[in-house]
Amino acid sequence: MKIIKSASLDTLDAISIDVESTFTRGLPTFTIVGMISTSISESKDRVKSALLTNGFKFPPLKITVNLSPSEINKKGTHFDLAIALQIALFEEKNIDFEDTYFFGELALDGNIKDTSSIFPIVLSLVKQGLLKKVLVCNESAEKLSNIHNLEIYRVKNLEEAILFAKSKNKDNFLYEKKIFDYKTLVINDETFYYETKYKSDFIDVIGQDMAKYAAMISAAGNHNIIFEGSPGCGKSMISKRLQYIMPPMSLEEILEKAKLQALDYKEIDFSPIRAFRSPHHSSTKSSIFGGGSSNAKMGEIALSNNGILFFDELPHFSKSILEALREPLEDNKILISRVNSKIMYETKFIFIAAMNPCPCVISNNKCYFLINYATNVYFVFSKIKEKSFYKYN
Repeated sequence: MKIIKSASLDTLDAISIDVESTFTRGLPTFTIVGMISTSISESKDRVKSALLTNGFKFPPLKITVNLSPSEINKKGTHFDLAIALQIALFEEKNIDFEDTYFFGELALDGNIKDTSSIFPIVLSLVKQGLLKKVLVCNESAEKLSNIHNLEIYRVKNLEEAILFAKSKNKDNFLYEKKIFDYKTLVINDETFYYETKYKSDFIDVIGQDMAKYAAMISAAGNHNIIFEGSPGCGKSMISKRLQYIMPPMSLEEILEKAKLQALDYKEIDFSPIRAFRSPHHSSTKSSIFGGGSSNAKMGEIALSNNGILFFDELPHFSKSILEALREPLEDNKILISRVNSKIMYETKFIFIAAMNPCPCVISNNKCYFLINYATNVYFVFSKIKEKSFYKYN
C-alpha cells in the first residue's frame, strides 16, 4: 500500500496527513473516510472527472481512500491531487515519493489549482521541520518560493503530476526560487526589507507638526497612541500613514503576514508594509477578538499582528470590547477557547485610537495625543500658532 503525504490546517498550525488507499473486488464504489469535511467528500466527483478526461481508466473496483490519522477533522480541496494520484498509480509498485508532500485542487479537466490554505499549511510544516519537498501547481509554487529550506516541484495538470511520480529524475520539475525585489537593511546579521513606494504619505498632512512627531515616537518605539481632536484636524490621516514609517520587516514577519492574509482569504502580496486593520465601531466582539460557535476563528486583533489596530471613534465601541483589549495589549497574545478547539494568537500590534473631544471643550484646530511610552504617559497638545509638550508620570 502506497502512502502519499499531504496535510490539513488546524486553525493556525498544520498537521501531516497520510493518504492511503485500498482496491478490492466487489461492487464498484469510491469512498473517502477519515473524519472528512464536505469539501473533501466532493473531491470524489472532481477526481473521477479529472481522471476520465485525461484518458485514465477508473478502476472497476471497490476503492477506499483513508486520510490518516482518522481522529482529526480534515478540510480543504487541496487533497484532490493526492487522492487522484492514489487511484491513477494503483497498479504501479516501484514508486518512491521521497517524503514529498502533494497539494492541489483539481479542475474537471485535470488542471491543478491553488487554494488559500496551501501557503499557511506549507509554512507551518516547514517551521515544524516536517516538510522539505513539495509538489504544487505553478501559482502555488510562486507563493511558496519565498520560504527558505524548501524544494518546490511544480506541475500544470494531473498528467504532469503522474509523470513526476514515475520519473526517477525529478530535477526537470524543480521550481527556481525568486528573491524579494525590495531594498534591504542588515542589522546584527539579520536582513530586513522595506518599501520605498507608499500609497499614502505624511506630506498630505498640512500642519500638525507635533502630531506627526508623536506618530514618529509611536512608530519608533511600538507605543500605543490615542488621538483626540475636532473632526477634520487630521487624526485618521495620520493614523493611516503611520504604518509606512514603522520599522522594516524581517523575512519571518513577511511570511507570517502572508500567512494571515491567506487565512483571511486575501491576495498574498509579500509586501514589507505592515498590516493595518480598522474595524468599524459596530463590529461584534467575536469579529474583533475571534471566536465562533464551534471552531475558533481569527479576529481583527490576530490579523493585525506585527502591524496596527486602529479604532476610529473610540467612545462608540462597546464597553465589553474596550475592556477585553487588556489581555492582548498586556500579554501580546490571546487565547480563544471553544468546545471543539482552543487556539492562541499572537497580538503584537500598535493600538491606535481616535476620538472627538467632549462638546464642551471643542475648539477649532486643536488636537490632543496620548502616548503610552514605557511607564509614562505623554500628553501632546497641538495648535496652529501655539505648541507645547506635557509629560505626566
